[in-house]
Amino acid sequence: MSVVRQVVPLGAQWPGIDPFLFAVHHRDEFPPADGQTMRPAASLEGRSIGQDFSGKDGWSMYHGDTVPGFPQHPHRGFETVTVVLEGVVDHTDSLGAAARFGHGDTQWLTAGAGISHSEMMPLLADDAPNPLELFQIWLNLAPEDKSAQPHFDMFWAEDTPVVVRGENGAEARFRVIAGEIDGVRALDPPPNSWAARPENHLAIWIVTLDPGVSTELPAFDPAAGRVLYNYGGGLTVDGQTLGYDAAVLAPEAVTVTAGENGAAFLILQARPIGAPVVQQGPFVGNTREDVISAMDDYRAGVFGQWDLTSNGPVHAHGETRFARYPDGTESRP
Repeated sequence: MSVVRQVVPLGAQWPGIDPFLFAVHHRDEFPPADGQTMRPAASLEGRSIGQDFSGKDGWSMYHGDTVPGFPQHPHRGFETVTVVLEGVVDHTDSLGAAARFGHGDTQWLTAGAGISHSEMMPLLADDAPNPLELFQIWLNLAPEDKSAQPHFDMFWAEDTPVVVRGENGAEARFRVIAGEIDGVRALDPPPNSWAARPENHLAIWIVTLDPGVSTELPAFDPAAGRVLYNYGGGLTVDGQTLGYDAAVLAPEAVTVTAGENGAAFLILQARPIGAPVVQQGPFVGNTREDVISAMDDYRAGVFGQWDLTSNGPVHAHGETRFARYPDGTESRP
C-alpha cells in the first residue's frame, strides 16, 4: 500500500487536518516603492482596494489601501505561525507588541482569549523590486487553552535550526519551525500551544531540495497525522508524482525526490486535538456559543484597545528587524 493516502489539489487556502485549521502561502512580486512611502510605485487602477486578492501583475494589495497587507483585525481561540522567507512584515497589536520581521524569521502568536493586530507588508526598496514570500499557519488551541492570555513570540532566522543533508549543489534543507528531525529540535513554542506538549508530536518543517535530490522523511507516531504541501517544483513521493498538491501521508518513512528544477514543500504534523471546531472568520471555538461570545467581546473592546490613528500602521522606513514585547522589552537578531 502506498504511503500516500490522499492527494488534494492546492488552492489559495490550503486545507489542514486537526489541529491545523489551514495554511496560506503568499508569493508577491511587489514593484519598487514610491520613494520612502513604502507603498507600490505603480498604479492601483483595476484593483478592488480593500479586498484585492487579484494577483494582478504578480502581486496583491490584500486589505491594504496604500501599503499592502492586513490592517487591524481580531483573533480568538487559535494561534498564527507566520514564517517570512523573503521581504518583511510589520506587526502591531492591541497588547502593545510590535515587530518588523522577515528573511527567515517566524512570528508565533497565541491569540487565546483575544487579540487585535495588523500585518502590513511595507516595500523598503525604491530602486528594485520588493519580492515577498511567507507562510501563515492557523494552529488550533485545545479547549482548555482557548481562554489563555495572548502571547507574542519572535523566532529570528539566525536562531532557527536548519538541518542540511547532502553536499553543496545536492542538498536537502529542513527549516525546523516546530518539532525535530535528525536529533535537531526547534525553538520552544509558546507555553499554551498544542506544540508545547511533546506527546503531541507536532512538527512544522519547510523543506527545499536541490534538483534530482532524494531524501527520507522519517516515520512518525501513528497517533499523529502528517500532510505534505508541495508548492515549488515537481516532487515524487513513494513513486507518485505531485504537482501543486497536498498529500496526506501514512506514518511510515518515505523517500521523496525532487524534479529537474528542485522542489519545495511544507510539512505539518501533529496528534489531533479531537474537539469540535466551530469557526466564524477569525474566531475559533468549540461551540456556536463560543463564537457568539467572541463577537460580543470584540465589539465590547475586551480584546484590548486599538488606540493608534491608523488601522494599518507601518514602522519607520529605515527601521531594521526588531520585536518589542508588551512589557516594553526589545529584541533584535
